[in-house]
Amino acid sequence: MPAPPAGLLTRTELEARERALLAPYAVLAAESRGRVHPESEHPLRTAFQRDKDRIVHSTAFRRLELKTQVFVTHQWGQYRTRLTHSLEVAQISRTMARALALNEDLTEAIALAHDLGHTPFGHAGEEVLCELLSRYGRRFEHNAQSLRVVDLLEKKYLDFPGLNLTYEVREALEKHKSPYDNVGVADQPAGHLHLEGQLVDLADQIAYNNHDVDDGIAHGLVEAEELEAVPLWAEVLSELRQNYESRSVKMHIREAVRRLINLLVTDAIRETARNLATRGIASLSEVRACETRLVRFSLEMEVKNRQLRSFLFERLYRHPTVTADIEAGKRIVAELFLLFLEAPERLPEHIRYWLEGREDDREARLDVVTDYVAGMTDRYATQEHARLLGRRD
Repeated sequence: MPAPPAGLLTRTELEARERALLAPYAVLAAESRGRVHPESEHPLRTAFQRDKDRIVHSTAFRRLELKTQVFVTHQWGQYRTRLTHSLEVAQISRTMARALALNEDLTEAIALAHDLGHTPFGHAGEEVLCELLSRYGRRFEHNAQSLRVVDLLEKKYLDFPGLNLTYEVREALEKHKSPYDNVGVADQPAGHLHLEGQLVDLADQIAYNNHDVDDGIAHGLVEAEELEAVPLWAEVLSELRQNYESRSVKMHIREAVRRLINLLVTDAIRETARNLATRGIASLSEVRACETRLVRFSLEMEVKNRQLRSFLFERLYRHPTVTADIEAGKRIVAELFLLFLEAPERLPEHIRYWLEGREDDREARLDVVTDYVAGMTDRYATQEHARLLGRRD
């Protein structure tokens, strides 16, 4: 690439700013391990800025708009999807990264990519694919699938498959975990994940819990009064009622969710800073060598957040309306998977192309069918199910 004209803020200057401003344990773009397929550096963007841009322009990222979070039958524009969730995780992650002097570009790239491998119908689709693939000695895990998406399945570049992201983003996708995920991806890099990746995991949990509270109440599946049995929620709501008695219940709820997110984020920032100082962490290598993750809530907040999560599992995720939608989604995914596996000729032509000459290879069929079904949006899966199997769900 030609050198940028004078007066522009170049990549090398951006890298110098990182080195001057970020904490000694932050990941620096200039010290990235690079990419699987070597590329020339961009004159104006750091390696992690390029990663973020590639993710935003990917097909898998756009599909997140039509992949659900929890509520399968929802009104568009009102409830969270995987796309809005990913944007919310990115926003929380950047706030935390900036406060802790970590690499915001790396953090945002990880946050935007962390759900690229999710199936249609949220965790319901993941569960059924995992169960079906176990019959063939395989497993499905959306973290591993996210890595597969960015390493292989995206087709946008002439020089390499996938997005060719940096090792630091790819490591975070592989090691990503939350209370909702199946952990156990093979061949993880040695040592603990860098702080930027740890931070996204916690931001994912904060966004997931609190926005499900918001959507659950709006959906009529959880009554606001029920939540008052949860100490953390009751604490926030009590303060609001004392100061804003004349406001509507709906406005109290919205304000309570906002304040709850702020409470959790602030606690996580302070506790992480305390952990780093107490342990004397002064380098990235010390982060990796630490016996436990450093980005976490205080003990008191961890207990309160666990109570909120338990409430959501019991009262929202197991609500009859939600479970009925989950079962319908599972059935669609299972029947499409089995149909294509047994009759690959029913696959679209552009998908059959990847099986050309390998139609009798069961392992190849499993790869192609899994990638195709996992990449579907909820709407597309429902439409294909109706078209191919002659009924609507």
